[in-house]
Amino acid sequence: MSIYRSGVWFVKGLREYTKSGFQSASKNFNNADLEVNVNDRAFMITGANSGIGKCAAITIAQKGGIVHMVCRDVTRGEEARQEIITQTGNQDVHLHQLDMSKPRDIFKFAKSFRESGKVLDVLINNAGCMVNTREVTEDGLEKNFATNTLGTHVLTTELIPLLSEREKPRVITVSSGGMLTQKLDTNDLQFEKMQPFDGTMAYAQNKRQQVVMTAEYAKQYPKVHFSSMHPGWADTPAVRSAMPSFYEKMKTRLRSADEGADTVVWLALSDAALSHPIATHLPLAWSKSTPQECAQLMTQLDQIANRFKE
Repeated sequence: MSIYRSGVWFVKGLREYTKSGFQSASKNFNNADLEVNVNDRAFMITGANSGIGKCAAITIAQKGGIVHMVCRDVTRGEEARQEIITQTGNQDVHLHQLDMSKPRDIFKFAKSFRESGKVLDVLINNAGCMVNTREVTEDGLEKNFATNTLGTHVLTTELIPLLSEREKPRVITVSSGGMLTQKLDTNDLQFEKMQPFDGTMAYAQNKRQQVVMTAEYAKQYPKVHFSSMHPGWADTPAVRSAMPSFYEKMKTRLRSADEGADTVVWLALSDAALSHPIATHLPLAWSKSTPQECAQLMTQLDQIANRFKE
């Protein structure tokens, strides 16, 4: 089944996820969807100093939005912030330092942000990693899981109260089409049984988890609009560093980072995005999870997260 999923996914990817796929799809884009002014709306973007996150931040700042950049590296984050301000003329761009693999720090950050008096209309969960050897953080968490799944869960759930105060609040999670190759596995969240360890498969499982999380959040918090999306195969620093062989093989077909960020921006800004369901499983792939499995994932995430909540 994994061979079938991977094969169908790759064929789908060549048709839809590449630059040519973007160009084909863009013929049906409605430019009016993005003719909006968001001067009074605040957007938080994790991993906003490069790639898709930075491109999304630039476009949102150009539209007049208040942008909160959440970045691990202060130096790179500040360089990107200054570039965004210079390019857009929007001074309302703010930098926050946070490592998304550290749940204890995420709890502290979210609490501080909630108590700061700031508003938040849209959270864009963009930060992620693909570590190709099994690495355990100082908290005893596998690095991919800690960043992509647990970090996203903690930040999202901790900011729900603030988001819920606004009109048409949204949470957008940048997932990956690679999740189509995976069925949710709640028995080995931190890949202790994965032998040999495969960072690409771990990442794809995290991305399946994010899609399940998004659907579960939507049930639990109906006032907030939740969505997950795939940016396609884009030429970003993350792809070049984490998937060098894939990059070398596909670099002439990859989308630009701006093209990868296009759907993020549309989901963040457009009213049309508030009603746009898509399929999250390949045909005949046997990748769907039971309601019990989905609930079990959320329970496990809460249990792990609570260990770091002070």
